[in-house]
Amino acid sequence: MNARPAADLGPDFDPEALREFLADHLGRSIASLEIRATEGGMSNPTYFVDADGWRAVLRKQPRMQLAKSAHAIDREFRVLKALAASDVAVPEAYHYHSDPDLLGTPFYLMEWLEGRVYTAYAMPGLSAPDRTQAYASMCETMAKIHRLDFSALGLADYGRPGNYFERQISRWSQLWSQYRKSDDDNPDLDRMIAWLQKRVPASEHIALCHGDFRIGNMMFHPTEPRVVGVLDWELSTLGHPLVDVAFNTQAWNMAPDENGGIMGEDAIALGIPSEEDYLERYYAHAGSTERLTDFHRVFAMFRGAVGSAGVAVRGELGNSTLPDSARVGRFLAHAYAGRGMRIAERSGL
Repeated sequence: MNARPAADLGPDFDPEALREFLADHLGRSIASLEIRATEGGMSNPTYFVDADGWRAVLRKQPRMQLAKSAHAIDREFRVLKALAASDVAVPEAYHYHSDPDLLGTPFYLMEWLEGRVYTAYAMPGLSAPDRTQAYASMCETMAKIHRLDFSALGLADYGRPGNYFERQISRWSQLWSQYRKSDDDNPDLDRMIAWLQKRVPASEHIALCHGDFRIGNMMFHPTEPRVVGVLDWELSTLGHPLVDVAFNTQAWNMAPDENGGIMGEDAIALGIPSEEDYLERYYAHAGSTERLTDFHRVFAMFRGAVGSAGVAVRGELGNSTLPDSARVGRFLAHAYAGRGMRIAERSGL
């Protein structure tokens, strides 16, 4: 979800079907219906909906799913409803519709938040002091998620038991086997998998995890440097919180053209904290006794590489919300894999 509509991208469903649904849902006829696709995002199609001034965001599955467990908007809706009772800022979830006959796939409606979404960690347009505060807000929001009593929120069954990392490495390795073009496609990714499989840590620490906690999935206040909404909970589960931390801190190990990283930027001049200072803020607010290691960093790069390969495949099949997703996905898959192996090679693990 992005704060800026993209007028040139139409819906992948019949607008009249949505008009009839909204008329029934709102209990009145709809004279004017505007539907605009959001900019950014390479997974679940997301649209701004304005029905005679009643506004919402519609999020649905793509018409073609490459993996059975992907694009889990039912889980997104469930976790958003649960988090309404917490201090984590999320949009209000309005309605989930499971019948795919109406719009081609299941979908849900949620609150249309006003704010700013940044795809680059340099956060262009902000002053250095505001950038410092925005990073602090993002970090503290992540810690809030990990401090939640997920059982009290009704999410005790939101993840599977057993070693989280073993299951995730197995699952995402299988997806890579599905997405790859040939046996010699992206050898760094294969090397990462072998490296990770030999170094799975033992940890019983479980928390609610967002699964893709990066700056592009935060909405910031329209004028203030603070998070007003955490978006895109598609990959959320009960898992190890340092995976979120590793995703969120990838920017320090990636270049600006690699999903908006800050490697090579003048972080001090921009008001961006060092990775070490950012992590210390997280540990303090989360009450974390475990520390981020290169295993977690490589694991996050591995997940990013496989996810990007999936984006490329959807683009090649014409099943993406972005016209250039095939090229971007392949580029990012290799970028993540290369960065991950550089971390692995420098690691003392």
